Amino acid sequence: MRANQTFCRWTGFTPAGLEGKRLHDLLTIAGRIFYETHFAPLLQMQGFFDEVALDILKKNGDTFPVLVNAAERTDENGKPQFIRITIFNAIDRRRYERELVKAREEQRTLAAALQREAELREQFIAVLGHDLRNPLAAIAAGIQLLQKATLDERLEKFVVGMQKSVVRIAGLIDNVLDFARGRLGGGITLQVSEQPLEPAIQSVIDELRTSHPEATIETDIQITKSVPADSPRIAQLLSNLLGNALAYGTKGEPIIVQARTEGSHFELSVINAGGPISKEVMDRMFRPFSHRDGDSHQAGLGLGLYIVAEIAKAHGGTMDVESSGGLIRFSFRMPIDHCKPAPN
Repeated sequence: MRANQTFCRWTGFTPAGLEGKRLHDLLTIAGRIFYETHFAPLLQMQGFFDEVALDILKKNGDTFPVLVNAAERTDENGKPQFIRITIFNAIDRRRYERELVKAREEQRTLAAALQREAELREQFIAVLGHDLRNPLAAIAAGIQLLQKATLDERLEKFVVGMQKSVVRIAGLIDNVLDFARGRLGGGITLQVSEQPLEPAIQSVIDELRTSHPEATIETDIQITKSVPADSPRIAQLLSNLLGNALAYGTKGEPIIVQARTEGSHFELSVINAGGPISKEVMDRMFRPFSHRDGDSHQAGLGLGLYIVAEIAKAHGGTMDVESSGGLIRFSFRMPIDHCKPAPN
């Protein structure tokens, strides 16, 4: 029936050139199909529609993106009189939507590439860890044979140093493999049983006493109840804590290992002499690749305490660290009834 000057300016038609046309006539083919199958029925049923995205055909054949509102007007008897159509310029909005879609697609592509890169890197770490085990086992076997032989004092010191290095490398491999598994989604896995924990704990202590004969490691073990746990994982946790104490503790001062059952909990602690640890260092101590200030040269990969925390978490337990009175105490505490043995 009529169109205002703004719509005529946008489309290039004169008011007379638009008289008698339907909105359908000003749409692209896709827009006509969409209009007839969706919006025209909606208009008939409820008498209006709002913010419909369409492309208007200009007189010169170009398209013009718009948002359309339409409302049907009726007389007092409910008979339709006319349809009022309000059209909004959507050029900027359509451009924004396209850029937004493009940005999201680029973000997804980048995220997928980064994820793939991370997976490849961590798979490489895992494979490397596995491939290092065989030659390390051969070296360890050779050292055991040497330890049984009669050696002079100088060679005995070399063998002790080699044994110490083997223990450290084995620990690093275990930590790297567990970190890779955790980042690849597997996490720390447990094989829970009710086998006595004391032999596993004592084995770790004996191994580190052998590889660090200069250190004094004292024990206080009072395990009076069965503890459902993964013994090798508890041994790994203790090995990492003792390795930390040997690396950072005051040289010449004893390291104390305490293991006990109290009520419904099992607690394993490693205590060593050492200077105070700042709150900032404590807050990041159990994060991966974390080192104490000024000690990164001897801290390895910085995964030991991270793996300790993950093993504690897998057992439903907690890790705590205290630093006071010249002593540093790391404590693992878990409920005895949390873990259940794996089925046979």
